[in-house]
Amino acid sequence: MSERLEDIAAAMVTPGQGILAADESSGTIKKRFDTIGLASTEENRRDYREMMFRAEAAMKDCISGVILYDETIRQKAADGTPLVDVIKASGAVPGIKVDGGAKPLAGFDGETITEGLDGLRDRLNEYYGLGARFAKWRGVISISNDLPSWGAVKQNAQALARYAALCQEAGIVPIVEPEVLMDGKPGDHSIDRCYEVTEWVLKTVFAELYDARVSLEGMVLKPNMVIDGKNARKASREEVAEKTVRCLKSTVPAAVPGIAFLSGGQSDEEATAHLSLMNAGFDMPWALTFSYGRALQAAGLKAWGGKKENVAAAQQAFAHRAKMNSLAATGQWKQDLEAA
Repeated sequence: MSERLEDIAAAMVTPGQGILAADESSGTIKKRFDTIGLASTEENRRDYREMMFRAEAAMKDCISGVILYDETIRQKAADGTPLVDVIKASGAVPGIKVDGGAKPLAGFDGETITEGLDGLRDRLNEYYGLGARFAKWRGVISISNDLPSWGAVKQNAQALARYAALCQEAGIVPIVEPEVLMDGKPGDHSIDRCYEVTEWVLKTVFAELYDARVSLEGMVLKPNMVIDGKNARKASREEVAEKTVRCLKSTVPAAVPGIAFLSGGQSDEEATAHLSLMNAGFDMPWALTFSYGRALQAAGLKAWGGKKENVAAAQQAFAHRAKMNSLAATGQWKQDLEAA
């Protein structure tokens, strides 16, 4: 495919397709494996991810890109094929998580800053050589009646912009991910509070991207949906869709080719339903799709259980969730399809 940033970004938001986030850290994947009683060894992690990457029905029709972890981008499948090549063979674009995680922000109690800028230029060049054509960096924004602070929003936005500029310098499309937490503490914020904070965060992020001379045509935005906190759920699916689109229209320039939502604490079906309602009910200047991790993987992980004899069933479960979200990305998902 074309190596132009604009073309890669457009491919990542191909109509009816979305991004598989398979970039769980070693700690996170261990927690996932603990739920099925499986040891988190390098071989088991490889086998699990290879199982998804070889799910032909899902990968060819529904998945436009895959976010990888540092370990995974270097791994080979059981038959010796680099996992990056398995992904490319399906038509999807390989990507890489490059941030060092959210760490406590000095002087700002309860807030974080994402680390990983030191040495990033060299790492991006290495990842490009390993086949990555896009990257991901997540900024985490705490929300309550008092948070976030201006300092935390500003510093995370600046880090996202610096990361994005370095990506584009290396020929890599940046996924810019500012996440206002749905399931953080205390998690009792209203949908209107989420709207207020999300609008503020996105306006700040795009101001910093402009100042950093980031090409908007060569990036993808990965935001949270505008939704009430996990411990205060009252908003209907229709209200979430309407307020999310309204917030995005007031903050995201039309030059951005696509927006790929994170699922951020929502149930599998809920994340799918919200996305479909947005695509079915509103005219928008950018593609709206998904970049889900757990919401795509949970059913397949449970079906797999770490056993070779369950690979086909796990791939079928993964393919079902991928298909549901593919339909949502074009506004065609229906509740009754979940049982099909």
